[in-house]
Amino acid sequence: DYRWIDLRREQNQLMLRLQTTLTAALREFLLEREFVEIHTPKLIAAASESGSEVFEVKYFDTKAYLAQSPQFYKQMAMASGLERIFETGPVFRAEKSYTNKHATEFSGFDLEFSYVYTCEEVMHLEEELLAYAFAKVKAAHGEDIVRLFGEDKAVTVPTVPFPRITLAELYRELESRYGYTVPDEAKGDLTTEAEHLCARFSLEKYGSEFLFVTDYSAAERAFYHMRDERGVPMGYDLIWRGCEITTGAIREHRYDVLKKQADEKGLGEDVAFYLQFFRYGCPPHGGFGLGLDRLTMLFLG
Repeated sequence: DYRWIDLRREQNQLMLRLQTTLTAALREFLLEREFVEIHTPKLIAAASESGSEVFEVKYFDTKAYLAQSPQFYKQMAMASGLERIFETGPVFRAEKSYTNKHATEFSGFDLEFSYVYTCEEVMHLEEELLAYAFAKVKAAHGEDIVRLFGEDKAVTVPTVPFPRITLAELYRELESRYGYTVPDEAKGDLTTEAEHLCARFSLEKYGSEFLFVTDYSAAERAFYHMRDERGVPMGYDLIWRGCEITTGAIREHRYDVLKKQADEKGLGEDVAFYLQFFRYGCPPHGGFGLGLDRLTMLFLG
C-alpha cells in the first residue's frame, strides 16, 4: 500500500540505478556498431508470437492485442533494409505470473541484424554485448551490490566465449553428474529443474555462470526459426545463474519454407500479413531478446 515509501530503501534505489546503467550499456554497445533504435507498436491486430497468451483490448469498433514481442516488426525492419536494429520497450504476456520468472508486463531489450548465416554469429554478438554491459554495471555499482545484497551477489564480468552445449548432451551430463532424468518425450525442451541445475553444472564444468544450450526440438520452437539440414532449429537459449535469459535464433527468410513451417503449426491464416514481408526477398538474419527485469532480478537475487 505504501510503495512510494518502500522505494526509498537503498536496495530498491540501487535496483533502478543498476537497470539504468545496464540499459545504457546495452544501447551504447549497439550504437557503436551502427545499430538503429526503433520503437514498434504495442497495440497490434494479431498475436505476435505462436502462443495464445495475449491481452485482448477494445480498439474503437474492433479489437486489438497488446504486443507479446516486437518480433514481427524487427523482421519487417530487416526486409526494409535497415539491417541492424534494436528496441527497448514494454512487453505484455497473459500468462500465469506465479513464478519468479514470469510477469504479465515487463521491459524487453530486443535486437535483430542481417547477413548472419549461423547461430554462432548471433551467440557471439550476445556474449560480447553482455560482457561489455556487465563490466559497466560492476564498475558503477559493484561495491554497493555487495554491501546491500551480499558477497554472493558480487558481479562477475564473464569471459568470452561462453560455453556451448547441445540439449541432448546437457541431459546426459545432468544424469551422470546429479542423477537427474526426464522422460524421452520431454527431452526436446529444457525443463525448469534442468534449467536450475545448469547454474551448478556450468560453474563446475566450465567455471562460467553462463551457458548456451542449442539443438532444441522443432516442435518446441517458433515457426520462424530456421532449421538446418537435420530439421533442427538454428537457435539457442542462454542460461545465467540457472535461469533462461534469452532465446535467440537465425530466422527463416525464405518465403516458401516459412509459409510451410507456419502451416505445419496451424498458423497460416494468422500470420498471412507477416509472410508478405518475405515475398520479394529478405536478407538472412537473426536476433534475440533479453528481459531487463529478469536480468535485474538475477543480478540482485
